[in-house]
Amino acid sequence: MLSYLPYIGRFVLPAASFYTFNNAVGPIPATVIFGSGIFLPRRYLVVFLQSYFSSRSLMRELLEPYFSRIRFTKEQKRLWFRDREGLLFGFGVGFYIFLKIPLLGVLIYGIAEASTAYLITKITDPPPSPAYSEKFAESQVRWTNKHEFLRLPLANLDAQHAEPSSQRLNSSRARDLPGKRFS
Repeated sequence: MLSYLPYIGRFVLPAASFYTFNNAVGPIPATVIFGSGIFLPRRYLVVFLQSYFSSRSLMRELLEPYFSRIRFTKEQKRLWFRDREGLLFGFGVGFYIFLKIPLLGVLIYGIAEASTAYLITKITDPPPSPAYSEKFAESQVRWTNKHEFLRLPLANLDAQHAEPSSQRLNSSRARDLPGKRFS
């Protein structure tokens, strides 16, 4: 209703969008995006918001198998997503765009699931047996190898997992937890 008022109606959608987007990314990116939303047609702002929140929802759905195996508390899960939100948004928005293609989207969803499993191997440590997942979940809330991973060239994405297993076991934070060891 407020958007139909003269003079202030055109500020209603950008202001409401700023409020919701600010909680997700912070004030500076929200100000830039929705400051430009005042000058752009409304449909661009709506498409951007829909893409952003849909990609977040898609990533939550794709990560559900991981979170069913590793039991995080609600606060730990929120911190886990907050620490990796930039990477997850970039990963999710690419698949969201391809999922909108009729008929092909169903096939892309299977690729998205497999790619998410691969992504998990890069941004977390290998999980222990389910009996020890509580301590493990606590150790995975913060992404410890973020800067090293983000500096890797695309061709060397597996470089952090290619080091000799003796070095990896010594540098791993999960070394004190019993469970499977992956080489």
